[in-house]
Amino acid sequence: MFKSINYWRQYRAYKNLPRKDRRIVIYSESGQDWHHFAPIIDHLIGSLGKTVCYLTSDSPDLGLVQDNPSLRGFCIGSGLIRTICFQWLDADVVLMTMIDLGNLQLKRSVNPVYYAFMFHSLISTHMADHADSYDHYDAILCAGPHQAREIRRREELHGLRPKQLIEHGYHRLEQLLVERRDPPAPQADEDIHVLLAPSWGEQAILNLFGVELTGILLEAGFKVTLRPHYQTRRLTPKVIDRIVNQYKDRQGFQLVEQMGESDSLFDSHLMITDWSGAGMDYAMGLEKPVLYIDVPPKARNDSWQELGIEPFESLVRDKIGAILAASQLDQAPDEVRRLLSNPDAFRAIVSKLRDESVYHLGSSSVVAAEAITAMAREKLGPVRMRPQ
Repeated sequence: MFKSINYWRQYRAYKNLPRKDRRIVIYSESGQDWHHFAPIIDHLIGSLGKTVCYLTSDSPDLGLVQDNPSLRGFCIGSGLIRTICFQWLDADVVLMTMIDLGNLQLKRSVNPVYYAFMFHSLISTHMADHADSYDHYDAILCAGPHQAREIRRREELHGLRPKQLIEHGYHRLEQLLVERRDPPAPQADEDIHVLLAPSWGEQAILNLFGVELTGILLEAGFKVTLRPHYQTRRLTPKVIDRIVNQYKDRQGFQLVEQMGESDSLFDSHLMITDWSGAGMDYAMGLEKPVLYIDVPPKARNDSWQELGIEPFESLVRDKIGAILAASQLDQAPDEVRRLLSNPDAFRAIVSKLRDESVYHLGSSSVVAAEAITAMAREKLGPVRMRPQ
C-alpha cells in the first residue's frame, strides 16, 4: 500500500512539472535499461541543453539518483499508476526499450505523443518477439540494417504506415570495444576459461542439460563461469541451484549473477550460449568466439518466415563461432579448443561482420540524442535514413 501511495505521489509530481519540462520523456521498465539510456541522456542534457523526464518502474534504477537538475526522475511502479500514466501521458516524445506498446495493458496516450522505440540488442525483429511487437511506434532507432529491412518488409506485407527509421547503432557494443581487455592466451586446458551464458526458458541450455554440460567442461579441465540470465533466477531458480549445489566445491567453477558485472566477459576466452543476444555482443564487442548449442529457437512469432528474411541471430551463429548439436555435448571441449586455435583469423572475420552489421560505431548516442531532439521539435521531424 505504501509503495502505491509513493508511486502516485511520484506521478503527481511528474504531472505538476511545467509542460516545457515534459517534452522529452524516457521510460525504463527496469534498472537494467539505465546503461542503454545513460549516454543518450548525457548528450541530451549536456551539449543539446535539453530537460529530460525519466519515468521508471524500478525503484533501484540509477536514473532516479542522478544529481542533475536537467534530469527529472520519477518511479511510477508497474501496476495501475503506470497504466494511468501511460493513458494520459502528455509529452512530445517518449523513448523506450519496451516492446508491444498498444498490445498489452500499456496503450498509446490519448494525447498526441510521438513514440520512439530503441533496440538494446542486435537480435532480429521477427522471430524472438511477437509479429506486431513494433507496429504501434512512430519511430524505431535501429541498431543495424537487418532490423530496418525487417520492419520495412513487414510494413509492405501488411500495409502498415511507414515508421520513421533511424540509423542509430548499439552503445553496448561500443562500450565493450572501449573497455575490453584480453585474457592471457591459454597454453593448456586448465588455462581455458569458458563463460556459460545462455538465454532463459524451458528450452534453454540450463533448463535442458545445465548440470551435464557444466560437468563436461569441468572434466575437460576448463574454468567455468556460470552467468545465468536474470529471468532464469526469477522464473526457474531451482535450475541454477541444482548446478551450483553440484559443482560449488569444484576448483575452477564460479557463479556470477550481477547483470552489470563485466569481469567474467573480459576474463573468459569463449562463451557458450544458445539463442541469447549476448553471444553477438560478446563476439563483436570482445572479438572472442561463441559456441552455440543448437536448442530450439526462442520464437514468439509463429509466422516469422513470411518475411523471407533469416533472423540475424541465426544468420551469424556460424560466422562468430560454431554450432554444436545438443546430442553431441561430449564434443564441446574439442569445439572449444578448435575455436580458440586461431584468434587472429577470428578477429578479422568478426571485425568485418561488425562493420557491416552495426550503424555508427562510436557515435550512436550522439545520433540518438539528435534524432530525439528533432522529433521533439517537430514531432514528425525530417529525420531520415538512407533507403534500404
